[in-house]
Amino acid sequence: MESRAKSMGHAIHPILIVFPLGLLATSVIFDILYLITDRTGFQVSAAYTIAAGVIGGLVAAVFGLIDWSAIPAGTRAKRVGAVHGLGNVVVLVLFAVSWLLRRGADNWDPNAGALVCSFAGIVLAGFTGWLGGELVERLGMSVSDGAGVNAPSSLSRRPRARGA
Repeated sequence: MESRAKSMGHAIHPILIVFPLGLLATSVIFDILYLITDRTGFQVSAAYTIAAGVIGGLVAAVFGLIDWSAIPAGTRAKRVGAVHGLGNVVVLVLFAVSWLLRRGADNWDPNAGALVCSFAGIVLAGFTGWLGGELVERLGMSVSDGAGVNAPSSLSRRPRARGA
């Protein structure tokens, strides 16, 4: 089933999710580096990457919701997509809470609550990312109807060859 929200022949949601996922994972790495080294700067970097990741996640969610709305009701794909989307909302809330808990501290110093939210958020993001892979690779969501090993470029106007 093809994606509803596309740009230049490709689904927008999978293109966008790499940014928030990478930013949020990087913020956790900055937190770990801060805990190990106690060097000022890592916690500030974590706060800024969280903010960018949450904003990027909200943008990606809009396109994910558009694609999810096209999945036929009563299917496994619809249920998996709902868990994937709701789980990612929880991920964004956890990281937003982590950011808010840091906001009032000197140099964005994370307290235990902020760290727990971030670490729980990244673990949950791993699970919801796996569900996204399940949607695409196992359930065929967001895969072009003309997909195949010899399909023409998405920018080509040529139709897919029969039997390709």
